[in-house]
Amino acid sequence: MGYSSSLSDQEWEIIEPLLPKKKKTCPPTWTKRQILDGVFYQLKNGCNWADLPKDLPPYSTVYWHYKQWRASGVLREIMTALHEQVRAQAAKKPKWTTLIIVDSQATKNTCNASTESKGFCSYKATNGIKKNLGVDALGLPFFTLCTKASLSDDKALIEMFAQNIDYFKAKPVNIPKITVMVDHGYHPDKLIPALEAIYPQIMSKIRFKVAPKMSRQEKAELGISGFVVIPMRWIVERSNAWMDRCKSLVKNFDRTLDNANARIHLCFIRLMLKRLAKAS
Repeated sequence: MGYSSSLSDQEWEIIEPLLPKKKKTCPPTWTKRQILDGVFYQLKNGCNWADLPKDLPPYSTVYWHYKQWRASGVLREIMTALHEQVRAQAAKKPKWTTLIIVDSQATKNTCNASTESKGFCSYKATNGIKKNLGVDALGLPFFTLCTKASLSDDKALIEMFAQNIDYFKAKPVNIPKITVMVDHGYHPDKLIPALEAIYPQIMSKIRFKVAPKMSRQEKAELGISGFVVIPMRWIVERSNAWMDRCKSLVKNFDRTLDNANARIHLCFIRLMLKRLAKAS
């Protein structure tokens, strides 16, 4: 029986080469496609692992593979590989970009969350975690990071870039500077010295741009009020909305921040598989 979260034949053909190769032992009881169907079912529907439908592999088998792929970085590698394919499909450089839009989304904790992931964001009045994204013009992430909600946006960006500093070090000199677009919750005057302490040449590779924000006077002149969409910022806001399609991401059900981050990887893996399969 198929589910809306299950892989199609075209999607399986795309992701199969990216999965780790099994050692030559006795044939497995369950295929990797069936295991992935179990992982994506839990991601989309937000059920307990033990409540997976009985026609899917046993939850212990599904969770064991998910845990191994998460710990070994396989999910991150698959997301990166699919991202490169989607960018190539859109006639963009697969690996390099000239625009990264950064944003954070505060998500409430549930009773499952551990002390590690508990923090209160006073700005958004949320007790939980922050999902930090660095996306391209397609709204797909180059970088992701989950932190306590109490961590400021500036510190989260510094940590996210520090974890991915090799990307900036490897950037070719013949590609223009990467514009890092942020909103008014970030402060480039604080970010620049902190990032230069990690990689002194980083400002030769990137530049910060604060997205424009319409003033009250400008709104009054145009006869509008309330929230006004900023086109370039809308891209990352749409990415946040994509994550909310997965019930397991609407709130934080994970005990660790690594688990929460792995679910973001899975969410965009599923989204990009659909996009690639639709175009094939």
